[in-house]
Amino acid sequence: MRNDGTLDDQNRLGGPAGRSDGIPSTDRLDGTFQPRLRNVGLLRTRLDGLRNLLAARRGRTKVAVATGAVCCLGLVALTQVGPSPAGESLVPDQRAEVAQRAEADAASRGLARESAAPATETPAPTGSASRTPTPKHKPKPKATSKAKLKRIAPVAGLDRAQMDNATKIVETGRKMGVPRRALVIAVATAMQESNLYNYASGVLPESQNYPHQAIGWDHDSVGLFQQRPSTGWGAVRDLMKPEFATRQFLTTLLATPGWQNLPLTLAAQAVQVSAFPYAYAQHEWRAIEVVDAILS
Repeated sequence: MRNDGTLDDQNRLGGPAGRSDGIPSTDRLDGTFQPRLRNVGLLRTRLDGLRNLLAARRGRTKVAVATGAVCCLGLVALTQVGPSPAGESLVPDQRAEVAQRAEADAASRGLARESAAPATETPAPTGSASRTPTPKHKPKPKATSKAKLKRIAPVAGLDRAQMDNATKIVETGRKMGVPRRALVIAVATAMQESNLYNYASGVLPESQNYPHQAIGWDHDSVGLFQQRPSTGWGAVRDLMKPEFATRQFLTTLLATPGWQNLPLTLAAQAVQVSAFPYAYAQHEWRAIEVVDAILS
């Protein structure tokens, strides 16, 4: 039996180097309590070693969990935390360094994944402030106002109002794509029917509510072509518009078979069905002069 009160265990901490049997006999003679003090110091040393070992194991467990979250690098971190070849445990500073390395490795992999993602923005030029460029808004084009009616100097003895109405007839026909001959027939017809003035009707008070230049009394005839609402030419408010009245006349003229080969007076009469069918021919030369002046 040993005199220090410990069991002889070859597997205990410290190994054979920690036995008290190696204490020289001369030291035992110095006093009664000196061997006990030596044993207490040895026991404290062993307890410190055990405490360090347990702390090292706890550190290894924490590092193993952290490194397992960062994939295969955990094995490297666990190896670094393990005991040294001499059986010594890592000191607290070494454990902190290992933990920092593990965190650094995880961050570096995260950066690698981010950099592999496709870029969606154009990088800012070197040395310039990083900011999203503000798109420049192009100024909206100004809305163009409707083209005003081309003012043609009056010809063929017409006044300003008559020439403006003749121009409306020709411009409407051009938009419809009718040939020049149809324009001449239309202007000559308006010269005979209304003398190229926009007439309201004394029989239809409603017609006087719209822009007009004269008032006639030929039944319910209105407008440049003296078209009658009662015979199906259209509503009063529409027939008082020179453009609408012109489209009505030209549409009926173009629907007349062989109108291009008819004399002007017969072509106009086929549309108007007038009581004076031959009166249109007298205006043909003036109508030609007016149409040529507008088209030139």
